[in-house]
Amino acid sequence: MHRKPLAFVDLETTGATATSDRITEIGIVEVDADGSVREWQQLVNPGIRIPPFIEQLTGISNAMVADAPPFAEVAGEAFRRLEGRLFIAHNARFDYGFLKNEFQRLGITFRAPVLCTVKLSRTLFPEHKRHNLDSLIERHGLHAEARHRALADAQLIHQFWQRIHLVPGEETVQAALQKLNAHPSLPSQLDPGIIDELPETPGVYLFYGENELPLYIGKAKDVRKRVLSHFAADHKSPKDLALSLQIRRIDWQETAGEIGALLKEAALVKSMQPSHNRQLRKNDEVCTWTLIDEGEGWLRPDLRSARDIEFSLRAACYGLFKSKKEATDVLHALADSHNLCDTLLGLEKGVPGKPCFGHQIKRCKGACVGREPLAKHSMRLVGALTGLKLVAWPYAGPALIREGEEAHLVDNWCYLGTVKSEEDIHALLAASRPPFERDTYKILCKYVGKMTPLRLKQPATEEE
Repeated sequence: MHRKPLAFVDLETTGATATSDRITEIGIVEVDADGSVREWQQLVNPGIRIPPFIEQLTGISNAMVADAPPFAEVAGEAFRRLEGRLFIAHNARFDYGFLKNEFQRLGITFRAPVLCTVKLSRTLFPEHKRHNLDSLIERHGLHAEARHRALADAQLIHQFWQRIHLVPGEETVQAALQKLNAHPSLPSQLDPGIIDELPETPGVYLFYGENELPLYIGKAKDVRKRVLSHFAADHKSPKDLALSLQIRRIDWQETAGEIGALLKEAALVKSMQPSHNRQLRKNDEVCTWTLIDEGEGWLRPDLRSARDIEFSLRAACYGLFKSKKEATDVLHALADSHNLCDTLLGLEKGVPGKPCFGHQIKRCKGACVGREPLAKHSMRLVGALTGLKLVAWPYAGPALIREGEEAHLVDNWCYLGTVKSEEDIHALLAASRPPFERDTYKILCKYVGKMTPLRLKQPATEEE
């Protein structure tokens, strides 16, 4: 009936979020290639409280798991029972994601080929609208001893697998499995087995060419889906075609969410300089306009390197430019559209008492020769720059953006790194400060509402 050993898996958990909730019970039905079956059930102390709603749903109470082992103590047994098997679960992303996160907390990498019986049921029986486990019980006459307990639900999934191999039958099931596992053809130089390893989680992926040269780095909410899209023949671009011919290895780094993926992508592109990435490249010349008060109402634009700026509420900055030329071209355009004086803007060397060229062609309103008050000219300049104004850094020091179990440490729009503990924060703060990056700023300013100022615990004194 099948070519490889199977593991029918179900978990009970404290909630629905794999990065913050925990497993309370594991149920596994192992089926070997020769058809022999073994079952394993284990209560797990989640280390956090089980909400009343979950207690009522599963029948697993806080008292029941109080003396159960934590996942760390059963991880070896769980890994041994799952290793080398096709991971089959109902809504498999849920169970697989929880186990991956639990193993990851212990520094263990867990990967397995996955089959979702929800998707399999939809493929085999498209005429039905509902494919939850209760619907399958009713539709296929499955026998449920204790719904919402891990082993009982794993047994139901195994029963469903056995029933569909009878009706609609082996041939139909294999056709459905082939349809579910259909994927774009990988370049011939890559191991097809990598498809089973690619995670369906947020993160970044890295394509390498000959001699381990980085070719391309990308981000994704679903790494597996995004990587495979590069090799989809029905919409392959010339860029993807050229890239696929060069790839020799694929790697990836999972993140807690989309923000982490964005920040990790920007940092990796700048440090590794992959040949196929056109954006997010390192730019040492990024600069911004500030305004200097010269007195008597005159505000003079001053071009400064963005790396030297404190983006505080007291110092307004306008625009981020790749070069001095780009910044100057923008200021010239603003002078034309807002009737500003080239001399007062520093775009033209003026001669005292003589009008600038703009005034001679009736564009400048004459602030350079006293025909317009300097303060009025300055007000128009500020108005012209308003659309370019950068978001000020709103805190006196570093801030955190929390995402799942991780937190991104940021200071003055510089991404310092991602942490999971206060010790990690201290290490990042002690490290050398990364330079300001335009692309990182563009990512972070969209999430300023999610930031919280960093508050570290005060170290205990000797008296304490």
